[in-house]
Amino acid sequence: MTASHFKTIVYGGSAAFLAVAFLVFPKEAYEASIRGLSMWWEVVFPSLLPFFILSELLIGFGVVTFIGVLFEPVMRPLFRVPGSGGFVWAMGMASGFPAGARLTARLRKDRKLTRIQAERLASFTNASNPVFIFGAIAVGFFHNPQLGLLLAVCHYSGNLLTGLAMRFYGSDESDSGKDSRLSVRQAFRMMHKERIRDRRPLGKILGDAVHSAVSTLLMIGGFIILFSVLNQLLTVLHVSQLFAVVLTIILAFFQIPNELSPSLISGLFEITIGSQIASQTEGIPLFFKAVVVSFILGFNGFSVQAQVASILAETDIRFKPFFAARLLHGFCAAVLAALLFKPLYLSRVTEPVSGPDSGTAVNNIFVGIYDWLTVYGGLITLFTLVMYIFYRAVRSAGPSRL
Repeated sequence: MTASHFKTIVYGGSAAFLAVAFLVFPKEAYEASIRGLSMWWEVVFPSLLPFFILSELLIGFGVVTFIGVLFEPVMRPLFRVPGSGGFVWAMGMASGFPAGARLTARLRKDRKLTRIQAERLASFTNASNPVFIFGAIAVGFFHNPQLGLLLAVCHYSGNLLTGLAMRFYGSDESDSGKDSRLSVRQAFRMMHKERIRDRRPLGKILGDAVHSAVSTLLMIGGFIILFSVLNQLLTVLHVSQLFAVVLTIILAFFQIPNELSPSLISGLFEITIGSQIASQTEGIPLFFKAVVVSFILGFNGFSVQAQVASILAETDIRFKPFFAARLLHGFCAAVLAALLFKPLYLSRVTEPVSGPDSGTAVNNIFVGIYDWLTVYGGLITLFTLVMYIFYRAVRSAGPSRL
């Protein structure tokens, strides 16, 4: 039996097994799908939509090319990627996954990146957004705003370390011989050429930006619901207990309580569920919970990784470097959480703060955004989907019927 035949058996058997599980446990599958849909409807869609649309507009207007020229002296020596990677990195951290993979794939399609450069860039530009870390995890799950700063610093610092490590991945002739001088005039000239090259009118650019953003978010929603159901079914079928046997050995090696194994197993599939279970585990010091959640955030979970794989599949960018980077990011973030727990969390909790606490102010901003999304996010999603359907209808009608 060849490897191709084995894959066919595995894929077909897994799909049949899940189909039977859906029929045997319809109530559990329904409840899990509702949880995934609620998260996508209220938070994920409205929080990512403006960033996705804005990124498309910035690419169409040539602003990314402008930023690329300016960031060339920084991004190429540090990460061995073109300066446009600075835009992808910033947007990835601000909007959250899988924005980094989406923008990387877009730049690769436009031939602004080689395949090796795109694989390096995708490996460290997919991060959780601050609203999710401060609002959903720190406040929503742990009811502890002070914990948000620790998780954010560990997550983004681990992301930086991952990018620095991935600079040694692969070899690319285009990495050398580039002009790294900072020139605003040259950046503007390249931006102007890029805008002229794109002959689409403004209305067309706006329509395409919204269409592309909503299409990607619909795909993301499908993955969130699918993995929410999959995680629930694995728990009901006690398949997670099989993973717990191996995971117990790993946790014991790092001296982490075995009670956190359910949260870690769930977090390997879906970040939100894993973080929530970790926060609800009783009798475990917050130190160990922070370490486990930091690893979960860095690993991204198979749900996010499936989203990224789907996006990268539209190009020649390989997924294996991204997966290896997720393991590295999770490990780096967990180690940083262990090292920085005392200076970034305990010192802020035990010591009185004199004067205005800027950290608390930052927490309040992100928490406020998250609370606002939970109230009005569903309305934004509904309005956007209605407009998207209307746009598709008009677009399908053709210019003769407008």
